[in-house]
Amino acid sequence: MRNIKLVIEYDGKDFNGWQKQPTKLNIQGEIEKAIQRITGEEVDLTASGRTDAGVHALGQVANFKTNSNIPIEKIPIALNSNLKKSIVIKSAEEVEERFHSRLNCKRKTYRYIINNSKYGTAIYRNLETHIPMKLDIQKMQEAVKYFEGEHDFKAFKASGTSSKSSVRTIYKAEVIDAGNERIYIELTGNGFLYNMVRIISGTLVEVGLGKIQPNEIQTIIQSKKRENAGKTLPPQGLYLVSVEYEKKS
Repeated sequence: MRNIKLVIEYDGKDFNGWQKQPTKLNIQGEIEKAIQRITGEEVDLTASGRTDAGVHALGQVANFKTNSNIPIEKIPIALNSNLKKSIVIKSAEEVEERFHSRLNCKRKTYRYIINNSKYGTAIYRNLETHIPMKLDIQKMQEAVKYFEGEHDFKAFKASGTSSKSSVRTIYKAEVIDAGNERIYIELTGNGFLYNMVRIISGTLVEVGLGKIQPNEIQTIIQSKKRENAGKTLPPQGLYLVSVEYEKKS
């Protein structure tokens, strides 16, 4: 039995999220069907975590077990020829039997893309969120640093979170002026609560609009009250950029 690790890119626009659902188009189900076509086996594809409807990934990681002896370098080619163009397998690697995409994950990086131009865009409208009011990037950059470190992020989780604890560690938090009137909010952490990145991004937008002062972020975190944080921004601006695992010594 081989354990195969995949790195996956997808445009989440047409999908009802990652998780397999019997009546709705989903990414997990589409890839599992493609694996069955090339191996003849029904497999259970485990991802590093679920992404919601409309959310994209540049580097989602998932793994599955198979008895197939297809050469590892042929797996991405074979899968991609059986997948919609909105899903691309970027790489395949044979890993040790115990490797588990979700349980062994150490860090994840998410990016939220804001189009801060006056009129927005027709072409990229499903790949970013348009906010026409001018945002103060410097204030947002000052505010984002308060999210770094270990905190109880209860104020930044949506109802419906199944996690028992809302304590998470953010290793790196940045607001980047990406040029061309685009702003990137990037967060790297050991895990994220339901809608946490979208709520943090919405709170930083409030800072950029002058509705929240940068130093108020600390108070909002300490309050642990969702109503003190900003709005949940729409899903189409959110990307799972990368998933990191412990390097083998």
